[in-house]
Amino acid sequence: MADYLTDGPEELRPIGETAFVATTAEEARRSPAKAQIGAIVSYADLTLGDRLKAVLDAHEEAGKGLFRGIRHAAGWDESMIVRNSHTNPPQHLYGDPAFRKGFALLGERGLTFDAWNYHPQIHELTDLAKSVPGTTIIFDHFGGPLGIGPYAGHRDEIFAQWQEDTAALARCPNVVAKLGGLAMPINGYGWHKRSMPAASDDIADAHKPYYDHMIGVFGADRCMFESNFPVDKQSVSYPVLWNAFKKIAAAYSEDEKDALFRGTATRIYRIE
Repeated sequence: MADYLTDGPEELRPIGETAFVATTAEEARRSPAKAQIGAIVSYADLTLGDRLKAVLDAHEEAGKGLFRGIRHAAGWDESMIVRNSHTNPPQHLYGDPAFRKGFALLGERGLTFDAWNYHPQIHELTDLAKSVPGTTIIFDHFGGPLGIGPYAGHRDEIFAQWQEDTAALARCPNVVAKLGGLAMPINGYGWHKRSMPAASDDIADAHKPYYDHMIGVFGADRCMFESNFPVDKQSVSYPVLWNAFKKIAAAYSEDEKDALFRGTATRIYRIE
């Protein structure tokens, strides 16, 4: 949430962030040595009904050709220890008829949906994907496997159920997976409390089973590595995290590596 508009209708305030990123992208293009921005995923309240069309129009205009989709976070858990998403979603957001209407509109416009939820909600996302197959879903951060509060100490059983749920999700052809975001405090590894930050071997050793499973059920051509920065910065540095990705990907073919590090993201987000 950067540079949201400070006045006007509430639903249009996120347009300020899209405009900010588009301007930053223009500035970066004038300095090719800088990191470049190839696509923008913005926020809009998908429960807005008919008013959503005007919001998407405004994002398109502000994005200057880079606007690709919406991320309306749905992370909700009954535990007071697990913080719900910053959008303050209700329980069962994915099943809300108004949300589904907005979600379908994204597909009609050729826009994508980035899905952020917690692992107990994966089956709800699968139902959404089946019910509205015309919208492409990017499944973020492995579906948020939780490891704090009531989930602490239950990693093995959670992992087993997570494997079943993600395998079912992978059978939906309109879903691709964004692989990363497992170093957050909510995942329960406790790296943010260490006196020494996590090394790439720490990340690779702890997380490889998750990556291998996802690549196995989705296929590398439906998976992309992602850093989840700056959130993951609490636990690991940016270079160390990408070095861990290289170690995780070492056993895969050159074509699979190309998909994981570049190809899938380029295709799904239409990055030139």
